[in-house]
Amino acid sequence: MIYKEIPIHEEGSADYARLQLYIQDTPHDGSLKVKARPLIIICPGGGYERTSYREGEPTALHFLSRGYHACVLRYSVAPVRFPTQILEVGQSIRLIRECAGEWNVDVDRIVVQGSSAGGHLAASYGVFWNQDFLVSALQMKAEEIKPRGIMLSYPVITSDSKYAHRGSFENLLGEGYETLAEKVSIEKQVTKAVPPCFIWHTMEDKTVPVENSLLFAMALRKVNVPAELHIFPEGAHGLSLASPVVERENGDGVQAECAQWVELADRWLERLFE
Repeated sequence: MIYKEIPIHEEGSADYARLQLYIQDTPHDGSLKVKARPLIIICPGGGYERTSYREGEPTALHFLSRGYHACVLRYSVAPVRFPTQILEVGQSIRLIRECAGEWNVDVDRIVVQGSSAGGHLAASYGVFWNQDFLVSALQMKAEEIKPRGIMLSYPVITSDSKYAHRGSFENLLGEGYETLAEKVSIEKQVTKAVPPCFIWHTMEDKTVPVENSLLFAMALRKVNVPAELHIFPEGAHGLSLASPVVERENGDGVQAECAQWVELADRWLERLFE
C-alpha cells in the first residue's frame, strides 16, 4: 500500500488542508483480476472547527478492507468559510483523476462519504458539483468532477432553526450566516442531478436531530434521486463505525446495533458499482 499526504490548496485554504491517501497495490502481472479500484473520499466531522480522527482513518481502513482505495480529506475549518471546503473536495477529485493511471483508480467509481459536519460537506458537494463557481474554479467539465455516489453518517443538513446544528453553520459562514444560511441548507438545494445517496442516523441523536436526514431523504424522493436511508432507534451522535475500534477513552462511542451500517453501506456500494 502507498500512503501519501498531499496538500490541497484553493483560494482561502488553510495551510493544513491536505488529502491523506491510502492507495492499495494493484499488480498487473496476472495475479489479480481487478485492474482499477473504486475510491472513497472521506470527510470527517467536527462542526467545521476541526476534523475528527475517529471519523477519518478508521473509516478509511474499513473501505480498504473491502478492496477500495480510500482517502481522508482534512479540509479547512473555521475561520475558513464557505465555499472553500467544497472547492477542496473538487480539487481532491481532480487530483485523483490526474493520478488515476499511476494509482489504478477507477474514475467512474469515486464516492464521497461524510459524517456530521463532514456529511454536510459531502452532501453540499452532491448538490453543487455542477455549479459554475465550482466548475470554473477547477477548470474542468462538470461531468469530470461528478461523484458516483454520496454516503452520509448522521449528517448536518438543514439550517432550519428547529433542527439545525447552528454551530456548524456559524463556523462555516461566519459573518455571512444571515445571507447564506438558506443556500447551505442542503435539503433546499436538491435537484435530480444529485448522485445516489446512502444515509444513516439515530433517533436518539441530540446533537444533530434525525430530521436532518429525513428532510434530505424527502427532498431526494421528490426528484426521484435513488436513496437508501437507515434510522436506528438508539445511539448518540458521532458514532463513526460504532464499534470497539473507535471507542472513546471514557467508554462512549460504541453502539453495537449501529455498527451494521458499514455492512449495509458495503452492499449499497456493490449495487452502485455493478
